[in-house]
Amino acid sequence: MNGWIILDKPIGLGSTQAVGAVKRVCREAGLGKVKVGHGGTLDPLASGVLPIALGEATKLCGRMLDASKIYEFTIAFGTETAGLDAEGEVVATSDVRPTADAVAAVLPRFTGPIEQIPPAFSAIRIDGQRAYDLARKGETVEMKARSVTVYSLDLQATPTGPLTRATLSAHVSKGTYIRSLARDIANAVGTVGHVTMLRRTKAGPFDLTQAISLDKLNAFGQGAAQSEVFLPLEAGLVDIPALNLSPEAVGAIRQGRVWTGGCTDDGLYWGRDSEMRPVALIEALAGTLKVVRGFNL
Repeated sequence: MNGWIILDKPIGLGSTQAVGAVKRVCREAGLGKVKVGHGGTLDPLASGVLPIALGEATKLCGRMLDASKIYEFTIAFGTETAGLDAEGEVVATSDVRPTADAVAAVLPRFTGPIEQIPPAFSAIRIDGQRAYDLARKGETVEMKARSVTVYSLDLQATPTGPLTRATLSAHVSKGTYIRSLARDIANAVGTVGHVTMLRRTKAGPFDLTQAISLDKLNAFGQGAAQSEVFLPLEAGLVDIPALNLSPEAVGAIRQGRVWTGGCTDDGLYWGRDSEMRPVALIEALAGTLKVVRGFNL
């Protein structure tokens, strides 16, 4: 089991719980103990694409954490909550309701490199403690602004007149908090707001077309075909060019040695052997091939 299960995570399930569910299902399927990790936390109140890596694919979790993500989210105008989502006490209200044109007009301010202050209810560590643990204790949490990138931000079709809600889609860099983005958009149109719906539609190379439901995952533990739930390790490498390696190069790279004589452009590749199996992530530089991450397949 060296590959991926892309879960369409339901609302209410935490990312750690999702990993636990995959481990349980693997045991039920008779696979024994399998190394499992996820490629990017998704809040319990959010749904959508959660890449879960198994076996050697866990070596790619770091890449998945660094990958960009696409979300759909709904802002409810007029009320801000402590967590900037559907849970938590109300901390601010406003009678102002923006029009669709007003929302669309401010979106360019939040596109490209921006600075945003993360929510107090987040997993960021402050003096060794999670911010949400401090916030739940009633302590004042001072969150520092961080640099993120919003590659695109679009308003979906909305009715005319004052809006109580607006749904948007956002393609963002790692570290972007959609709840903070929603808060700041609401503030920019002269009101307050919070997120009532958050759905991740893409994470790195994976999207909803590859995702399976929790029911389908559970069916795997009861005997469903592996092909119905499982993607190969190289499915997480589709955004990197493949490099065919000679048997000699494969032998050197599997031993962690630098291979000279590689005739290819500089950059990151995934090397494969004559049977198309992934051997390693490889950095090509000035005619040499150096192992970034090896796979024991």
